[in-house]
Amino acid sequence: MVEAADEDLLDAPEITISTKAERSSGLYLRGDIGYAPWRDEGDPSYRTFDAGTGGYSSVPFDNARFDRPISGTIGIGYQFNDVVRADITAEYFEGRFDGSSLSTTPCAGQGAGTSCDFSHSANFSALGLMANGYVDLATLAGFTPYLGAGIGATNINWNTVRETATCVPEGGACAGATGGTSYDGEDSWRFTYALMAGVSYDITDRLKFDLGYRYSRIADGDMFGFGAEALAGASGAKGHDDGLSRHEIRAGLRFSLW
Repeated sequence: MVEAADEDLLDAPEITISTKAERSSGLYLRGDIGYAPWRDEGDPSYRTFDAGTGGYSSVPFDNARFDRPISGTIGIGYQFNDVVRADITAEYFEGRFDGSSLSTTPCAGQGAGTSCDFSHSANFSALGLMANGYVDLATLAGFTPYLGAGIGATNINWNTVRETATCVPEGGACAGATGGTSYDGEDSWRFTYALMAGVSYDITDRLKFDLGYRYSRIADGDMFGFGAEALAGASGAKGHDDGLSRHEIRAGLRFSLW
């Protein structure tokens, strides 16, 4: 009898218990859509060149606006345990700049004592590559709040900048109408950092819905270079932005591969 019981125990199926950490670890894919209703372009500036003196004058844009708040992000990450995860993401967004400035230097072809009112417009595209880390705080009824931070670089690619110049009489007389011109946009990679906070919800064991806030800061850089003035000796950048800050509301999905 005892021997038969022992044999039954030896033939019993093996029972394995997987821990929560084992179930929650592994690779995941993610995709997000962002909306940035709050954006800060800093203090973009504009330089003019005086061929007679070889000197420059620099003024901030009196009025500057950056539009187009939508962004899209894809990425791949790894959940190390219940608390720590990290991912690498690629983000794309576009923008439009409209700005105006008043220079005390006369417009081209205008007399002394006049000043020049400049209006500029341009589109740009941005591709950001980021490495991000997160801390998942706790899970209650499928909801998991988290905090995160990321660092990386963003390529800002300015398209052709259109300029319209208007003579302002002030202490002199304007000699007819003034016109417009265009400048080649600049392309540069800029350091970027981001801070995140949000909450995810377990739709299934593998699929999570993510809703969060992200603040990102992109470093300053050149916007556009000199045009015809370069032939007279002007060099460097004609337009320079003071960096971009974006406050975004982001929603997306995370899918665990196993």
